Amino acid sequence: MTFRRRLTLAATVAVAIAVALASVGAWLVVRGQLRGEIDEELRARAERLRGVPFIRVVDGAIELPAFLLGQRVGITQIEAPGGRMFRAGGGPGAIRVPGSTAPGFFDLEVNGTHYRAYREPIGEFTLTLALPLTDVDESLRRLAFVLLFLTGGGVALAVLLGGGVTAAAAAPVARLPEATERVTETGDLSLRIEDADGDDELGRLASSFNGMLAALEASVKTQKQLVADASHELRTPLTSIRTNVDLLASGAELDPDDRRRLLGDVRAQLEELTTVVADLVELARDGERPPGLGDVRLDEVVAASVEAFRRHAGDVEIVTDLELSVVVGDGSRIDRAVRNLLDNAVSWSPPGGRVEVGVRNGVVTVRDQGPGFAEEDLPHVFDRFYRSRAARAKPGSGLGLAIVRQVAVLHGGRVGAENALDGGAVVRLELPVAGDEAPTELPAPPEA
Repeated sequence: MTFRRRLTLAATVAVAIAVALASVGAWLVVRGQLRGEIDEELRARAERLRGVPFIRVVDGAIELPAFLLGQRVGITQIEAPGGRMFRAGGGPGAIRVPGSTAPGFFDLEVNGTHYRAYREPIGEFTLTLALPLTDVDESLRRLAFVLLFLTGGGVALAVLLGGGVTAAAAAPVARLPEATERVTETGDLSLRIEDADGDDELGRLASSFNGMLAALEASVKTQKQLVADASHELRTPLTSIRTNVDLLASGAELDPDDRRRLLGDVRAQLEELTTVVADLVELARDGERPPGLGDVRLDEVVAASVEAFRRHAGDVEIVTDLELSVVVGDGSRIDRAVRNLLDNAVSWSPPGGRVEVGVRNGVVTVRDQGPGFAEEDLPHVFDRFYRSRAARAKPGSGLGLAIVRQVAVLHGGRVGAENALDGGAVVRLELPVAGDEAPTELPAPPEA
């Protein structure tokens, strides 16, 4: 059974139960009111007879007082001591009622007629009054028929209206399997559920599904772009390595210096290939939240990164100005980002130049004394595999600053790059300071 049919059935059953209970309640209320009127009349008649010297036997029957003449036909019976019975009059309804031992109201049937009776002791006599319930029973039967008809009509109307209402309410749910089937058949992740802006649970479900498809589409697009860019970047070192290895394996007579140069080129290309692969592995974790978020002494992480990187800096001087700063993050990933910033700054610094590293209020600032960024390159310095014209002559994969941005985004931070007024480039990594409100959701990964 489909979800819509189950929902329609549930609504119909609920309406049927509600209408049935309302009908039964209405019938009981009317029944109580009609029978209550009979009871009140019996009680009023008994009240009038109480204390009235009405016991006058004529031909074995009692005569009714004048004030009861013309009232509703019924049964009036007197039980004298010794069990002798007397009834009033001999007109319609003057039927002997069997004696009863319990006073109060009760129902009885006499000669096929339903009566409502009242019994009350008066002195040494026992008075029994009864009125027919024929009209009341007929009214209740007609009312029951009407209520039964209304209940059936209400249920039928509930089925018709419930089907339409359910179809409208469950439309986003009905579109979910259609969308998933189309995505499965076509592989097109750009499909979306229309009209998914409702504030109810179904609207939020459809909106969440659209969000999931959007995130999946962005992830697949990013992966495809990463694979395409990686294949392009890996092609050059692999081609160079294969050429050099083929030349070395050809058995041709090579000058020792040429052989050493070829081996050096192979080693350099392998190192570059290793760096590219390591960077690709890091970027493949794009969108993965750091597993060990906690309070991190940013100044200590930067100090350790600088100390470890100094042996790769050659004659470039690295100076630091580090203030105590505690951020929320993953120390290992922050260390990787800081080393990439240092590597970028050192690679652009002139021989004997200086790189300035500062930490203040959760912000890492790295400044070099190189030529700075070209204006057309500034919007793209953090893009994957982006390399300016000047950078194409230098070793590298173009992934270092992209990893810095990824680390910033995964920590809820941001990055920035600009040229210093007196020359050189300034690159910043900003992370959330401990004690600030931590981000509840990660920003969307940047597109390549």
